[in-house]
Amino acid sequence: GLPLALSEMGILCLDFVNTVDSRSAVQPRDLLGTYTDLVCWADRLGCLGHDETLALARLAGEAPDEAKAVHQWALAVRESIYGLLAAAARHQPPPPGALSLFNRALSGALGHLEIAQGGGGLAWAWSADLALDSMLWPVVRSAAELLTSVQRGRIGECAAPDCGWLFLDASRNHTRRWCDMNGCGNRAKARRHYQRQRALEEPASQA
Repeated sequence: GLPLALSEMGILCLDFVNTVDSRSAVQPRDLLGTYTDLVCWADRLGCLGHDETLALARLAGEAPDEAKAVHQWALAVRESIYGLLAAAARHQPPPPGALSLFNRALSGALGHLEIAQGGGGLAWAWSADLALDSMLWPVVRSAAELLTSVQRGRIGECAAPDCGWLFLDASRNHTRRWCDMNGCGNRAKARRHYQRQRALEEPASQA
């Protein structure tokens, strides 16, 4: 079955919504342009095992129209999760449309959960039945758990005007501003430095 515990790899639903690069920019770039991209992303994040990845690739090849429909559904689910998480980050009520669509996805995902015998006894597991939307099940569960946990108050949105990525603020005083200090944070520092230099140079040039 598909793995449930993904905390060691980060928070899965945040990784999922951040598959739109430069979301706040004029021309954002979708990193999940095809069903194959979706499967590769899930494989890389550990939502799918190697065997499941190969099986889904075969399944998509045999049913390309169904795979395309699942891809479109996955993007709709992603945007509903983004809407809910972004609303939490902005301390706003959840958008009704996003909540309705997400609950449809949640109902479908939880229908594949079961109790299975493991090495340490009985535990939650995903159904072994593979479907084209298998990779969405743990993503949706991850979002449901985050949205209903105390961690919901720690969801943050990158302050860079051309980013829009979401993150979980683990800083002590809830002061994190950037999705990644090495990326957006450093670019913001460079912009501030440039603006300060311009401000210092302008009076001299006007003299």
